[in-house]
Amino acid sequence: MNGHYEGLEPPPFIWNQVRDRPEKVHEWIRPVSGKKTEDADAVLYGVPLSRSSISASAASLFPEACRRAWRGFTTYNIDEDVDVNRLTVYDLGDVKQHVTDISRCHKNITSAAKSVAETHPSSVAVAIGGDHSITAMIVKGIKAASPELSIGIVQLDTHFDLRDMKELGPANGTPIRNIIESGLVKGEHIHTIGLHGFYNTPDLKKYADTNGIHYTTLKQARKNGVAETVAKALKDLSERVDRVYFTCDMDVLDMAYAPGVPASTPGGMRTDELFDSALVCGQNPNVMAMDIVCLDPDKDVSGMTVKAGTHVMMSFLTGVAMR
Repeated sequence: MNGHYEGLEPPPFIWNQVRDRPEKVHEWIRPVSGKKTEDADAVLYGVPLSRSSISASAASLFPEACRRAWRGFTTYNIDEDVDVNRLTVYDLGDVKQHVTDISRCHKNITSAAKSVAETHPSSVAVAIGGDHSITAMIVKGIKAASPELSIGIVQLDTHFDLRDMKELGPANGTPIRNIIESGLVKGEHIHTIGLHGFYNTPDLKKYADTNGIHYTTLKQARKNGVAETVAKALKDLSERVDRVYFTCDMDVLDMAYAPGVPASTPGGMRTDELFDSALVCGQNPNVMAMDIVCLDPDKDVSGMTVKAGTHVMMSFLTGVAMR
């Protein structure tokens, strides 16, 4: 077990580090060690859980696939003329998982998120999932670390993720409902952006309306610009809550861009829209934690979805560097 953080194990592997002028991501992100990490601008950790997914999924493999994929990324983002190597970023490892006991896995996620939030209160935390059930567990951990803080949610997703926990339990289709019914976040402090097509039901919309959840379909968001819609949601939340949590379900992407998603659908976002949205979230100083979920490397084609998920992380960190 990782001695610094409850519920975390060290990274499964590390790349050679370059300390002076790292140009590639694998040369730059530092593995956790015996040295103090309180000075981190951002910390990363994997959450390799997918047994709680409604759809058959190997999303548990994405944390390792992401670490392998970032070897092909430079630290310089030419679109924004920003080099993220100005940031100090640590890889804290992976949340310890049990082979069959999902409830134990979820408890470990909450414990790890709490430990990370307590150890790094000023660092931005990036969780690499895993299925979407992990979001509720991470928010529970953040709230346990700072009960006095009010939290808002920006969710990019094809689905509401408001399905009934009495039927499914804390699965990947229920995290937003779990967060609301656990009393962690008010419905009016949640913005879901990217809903589209025939992948939600009237009863879920009714639940969202009843609980005051803000939601914007992808068709509506494109009228004003997807990134601009996200920025507006962040502005609203920044005026009403202490911290904002950004959750990115990769199924928000059109299946043409993301074959490695268990619940892939046509009619979703383009990758450029998603990357710009992640950048906007990273730029906002009230966004102190985020996750990337529901990406199955086993279903992927030529690594295109894994690269897209890694690009989301790098776009978000570019935003953090621009703060």
